[in-house]
Amino acid sequence: MSQQYKGYVPLTLAEFNQLTEQLSVLLATEHPAVIIPGEAILGIEAVAAGIAAPGRTILNVVTGPYGSLFGQWLERGGAAVAEVKVSFDEVVTIEKVAAAIEQFQPVAISFVQAEVVTGGSNPAEAIFRLARQHNLITVTDSVSAVGGEALLVDEWAVDFAVIGAQKALAGPNGISAVSISPRGWQFLASNERAPRNSILSLLDLQPAPDGAPPLRVPPNIPVLEARALIQALAQVEDEGLPQVITRHERAASAAVAGIRALGLEPWQKNSSHYSTLTTTVRIQGADKLLIKQPIGIVAPGDGELYGQLLRINHFGQNASRESVETAVQTLAGLLAQDAGPAVLAVRTAWGE
Repeated sequence: MSQQYKGYVPLTLAEFNQLTEQLSVLLATEHPAVIIPGEAILGIEAVAAGIAAPGRTILNVVTGPYGSLFGQWLERGGAAVAEVKVSFDEVVTIEKVAAAIEQFQPVAISFVQAEVVTGGSNPAEAIFRLARQHNLITVTDSVSAVGGEALLVDEWAVDFAVIGAQKALAGPNGISAVSISPRGWQFLASNERAPRNSILSLLDLQPAPDGAPPLRVPPNIPVLEARALIQALAQVEDEGLPQVITRHERAASAAVAGIRALGLEPWQKNSSHYSTLTTTVRIQGADKLLIKQPIGIVAPGDGELYGQLLRINHFGQNASRESVETAVQTLAGLLAQDAGPAVLAVRTAWGE
């Protein structure tokens, strides 16, 4: 007989404090993150709503669809958006960012750290270093990057970092977080248009400025997702964050080696800025690779990228040699090729 269901058990304050501490350790920050009761797109929109205001010029870097969407939200809030946009098979260069800062004199800069849709990874540390030199508020969509790349919030002076759990952290997608620096909180508070009494309000979720622990669990925290995230972060701690990142790097290198053994090329042009989470495969004109539904971790391009690329989603638990091997075998099957050389290339790149 199955165990009797005992009903809803609220999240305890100890569990909530454990979660915020785990996130602080993950992000290398002394400051508690704000828990967002939903998928990370909610946190991204909340940041845009909180910082956008007339009279504020914000430099928005667009290297994929989510950067475009963030810019639209900033404009909706009344901000003047200066855009640095590159082709989606490239990442931004620090030279283009520097030139745009000189031209537009923004008060803040926003960008996506790792683009899982396009397979590129922007030069995050260099962008933050440049932003510090110009005293800019910094905003990063690190939903995909966290766990697959370094993100040192305090050392890099990151004011807003939105993170999700469903990619490299192998956690749930129904809960997310925003890391906000003391300067970020001041930037929010100085915006009289920042939402209050709203699902988009970050100010309503601000921890005690003196660092005092919360007296109760916020009432809107999704309990099951919070517990799942605690477990996912505990597994990251057990493996070790550097090893988790290394595993993603090895998966990316192995995937690139595998697709090249099949005569294919990465969608991204700059090999030094491939994402560690997804390898995107250039497929224009290759009708055999025009799939409409995912096959394992091989997925078609999203939106305007359909028919131009395929994605190998080697993140989280799928950042493994076995998963990458299966993916290149899938591609070999679509191409009616012998998968043997590609599997051998994967194993060689993995180091086995």
